[in-house]
Amino acid sequence: MTKLRSRKFPIEPVGAFVLAGGQSSRMGRDKALLEFDGVPMIVRTVRLVEGITGRAIIVGERESYQQLSLRVIRDDWPGAGPLGAIATALRASACRWNLIVACDLPYLTREWLEFLIGRALESNADALLPMNNRGAEPLCAMYAKSGEAAVWLALDRGVRKVTDGLAHLRVEYLEPSNWKVFDSDDLLFKNMNSQADYEEAKRRISGAR
Repeated sequence: MTKLRSRKFPIEPVGAFVLAGGQSSRMGRDKALLEFDGVPMIVRTVRLVEGITGRAIIVGERESYQQLSLRVIRDDWPGAGPLGAIATALRASACRWNLIVACDLPYLTREWLEFLIGRALESNADALLPMNNRGAEPLCAMYAKSGEAAVWLALDRGVRKVTDGLAHLRVEYLEPSNWKVFDSDDLLFKNMNSQADYEEAKRRISGAR
């Protein structure tokens, strides 16, 4: 974590976590290790986040990323999906607000993440989630330490869907009008589930340079 300096919001440390769980069953290999210009996706995402927050921690299996010299903590809830990883991140964090993103979002931008963090630091909610036409996007969102206990209680009750696990939190939603200025192609939250998604992302990112 580091201190964010901006004219838009006060100086405050922000935690940052990259979720690298899941089986990548449709991809057939670990999505986090897919490369863009020789850089694994997980490293690319960590570098993006660290460029804003100064430090990022991966929630996942240490053995998978040892050779990449990344900071990794094990998921406290293996098999519980992203909600368990979010609970792990909140347990490990000492910060009021935490940026939590999935590792397979190749179209994230610094400008969008800076905006998201700035809005969270001005909010009194327990979570700040962008909304898409399909619903909330909880894997590129801000989570407050204040929501930790409620998320853990939801997991204890057997809840596994992320949005259901946030049912007892004060959640602030960002409507599409807030993020579309950063993403005119509606790609910001598009993840990579298949080889075709990966090939498309490589073409788009290469073409944007």
